Amino acid sequence: MPRIPLPGISSLAWEHPADRAALNTLRAIPGFDEVVRKIAGFFGERGLRHLFLANAVRVGPGQRPKLDALYDEVIATFEWPRRPQLYVTQTPFVNAGAVGFDDPFIIINSGTLGLLDREEQRDVLAHELGHVMSGHVTYSTIAVILLNFGLKNLPFLAGIALLPIQVALLEWYRKAELSCDRAGLLGTQDPRASLGTYLKLAGGSAGDDTIDLDQFLLQAQEYETSGGAWDSALKFFNTVFRDHPLNTVRAAELQRWAASEDYARILRGEYPRRGDDGDRPLTQDYAAAAGYYGDRARAALGEIEGAVGRARDAFGQAFRSRTGGNPDSGSDGGRSS
Repeated sequence: MPRIPLPGISSLAWEHPADRAALNTLRAIPGFDEVVRKIAGFFGERGLRHLFLANAVRVGPGQRPKLDALYDEVIATFEWPRRPQLYVTQTPFVNAGAVGFDDPFIIINSGTLGLLDREEQRDVLAHELGHVMSGHVTYSTIAVILLNFGLKNLPFLAGIALLPIQVALLEWYRKAELSCDRAGLLGTQDPRASLGTYLKLAGGSAGDDTIDLDQFLLQAQEYETSGGAWDSALKFFNTVFRDHPLNTVRAAELQRWAASEDYARILRGEYPRRGDDGDRPLTQDYAAAAGYYGDRARAALGEIEGAVGRARDAFGQAFRSRTGGNPDSGSDGGRSS
């Protein structure tokens, strides 16, 4: 299907209302800026490329030309002036990512290309470009490094209370994924193609059988609405250390947005342009989140604020323990004074 070009579109058009709020609260956690600075300084741009691209192939007109042409179409839809390099790496795991600090690049796993059809691949490429355009990449790269290396393998972070930062960082990362799911939809402008991506991410390809998107969307709705307080607690513990939301949750969120007037306005050309976004205060981000969730606002914002509150409490306990101010805190981590 022909796609409507979105010239000059700002990432504010698709950012999930809880995304910016969660990122701003993450930045407020003591020690977070130091973690970003130390990890970026240790790996650097060249180190990241060695780390992620040592076993990957760069896509171009002579290397996977069909994928290269599809990527060009995605870039053109968003009229993004810079084309991040695209790489394919051989692995059966279905995933993709935007990585980097100053010069981000996109990696897509060969397992993803094997699972998804052309329009679903378009969705994934637009999703990853959305991360680049939203300025997510530095923070998502930090999250990937913390997850893949583990805290004990990063000795230069010794003395920093990392667990609260990790929890809050992953909380933001999941919200950022919901933002860029919307960018993926703007890339395809075909809700069923984009939603079908999450059906396959959850359950794989049909093979010689049949898979049904409508049944999957009913399942997603059931997951969101079923159970009481204990079920909500279990859902929290199932996701607290995940970097991505559950695929049923992603599908339900995206289905609501695809049916919204916000999405329709963007396709009519009514969206914020790059350069007009400026700086938005944290209070405005929380207000936007509350407006979006309506009756669900208290639970959604409580999750964000709870993660930040737990992070700050844990940091305070760790700091007091190291300085002898609170020997009963039970924590042996923290920043050195």
